[in-house]
Amino acid sequence: MAKKARVKIGPKQPLAEVFGFPISNQSAEATRYRANKLCPYNNSVPNCTKDKALTPLGVCSVNFGDSPVITCPIRFREQWIIAEDAAGFFFAPNTSWTSITEVRLKDAVGKSAGNIDLVLVSYNEKGKLVDFGALEVQAVYISGNVREPFEHFMENPQANSAMDWSGELYYPRPDFLSSSRKRLAPQLLFKGGIIHAWGKKSAVALDRKFFSTLPKLKEVEKSEAEIAWFVYDIILDTTNNKYVLSQIEAIYTKFSEALLEITVSKPGKIGEFVKVLQSKLDRKHLTPPSNKRLDQML
Repeated sequence: MAKKARVKIGPKQPLAEVFGFPISNQSAEATRYRANKLCPYNNSVPNCTKDKALTPLGVCSVNFGDSPVITCPIRFREQWIIAEDAAGFFFAPNTSWTSITEVRLKDAVGKSAGNIDLVLVSYNEKGKLVDFGALEVQAVYISGNVREPFEHFMENPQANSAMDWSGELYYPRPDFLSSSRKRLAPQLLFKGGIIHAWGKKSAVALDRKFFSTLPKLKEVEKSEAEIAWFVYDIILDTTNNKYVLSQIEAIYTKFSEALLEITVSKPGKIGEFVKVLQSKLDRKHLTPPSNKRLDQML
């Protein structure tokens, strides 16, 4: 494979987990999952279906700094820890509950507001629904090309587990800004807004490093909260050479206050913006105006 101009922009290679295992894990179990493109994290089918069903992009997390960042929403389903954590926020102790994945949500005019990743429902001894809450899972977008190093690794996982991808063009990295503005904020506005209007609680599961890029949220007591933020990390179990999902912290907030913090940009200095306007105005004065008529331009 031809190498491009080498510019050190990240770890030696970007892939943390592929089909559920660190790329350094060459165990029989890891080999089996890679060979069969299996997902160990409770996908709707046994196989990974990320990006493409027939040729899935089996990257669960990417390296960034001192630890991986989760880039696949299904990765959060490990042992259904997220469901258990959300149920503890939505319902009273000892409540009977279950979960339903990918539930379509509609607005007042019947237009789809999107699918809720996980709806937790509580029920009584007769199986009748008593209450529910909505859990959204937010993985991190990737900028750059992650499929190329993934396919290179999969050509020979044993030989390429120590590959050096650091100088490649379009080296993949987490895109935290797009993850919040293009995904998380719209989810809270549309889906979260409907759930809140119904007087129901919401929860968000997200990666530790992603959460650290968000504005500081004003916390309230768990009993007063309308939305819970469950922050997770994947921690390497060195004995089994496998990452394990762990909750790092839980943040409890009001819905509207948190939404305002995340969706409203903090203003920069107006003086800097005025300088940009003045510079453009100066260039405009130096450029003669066009006096062509419309018929001459066609």
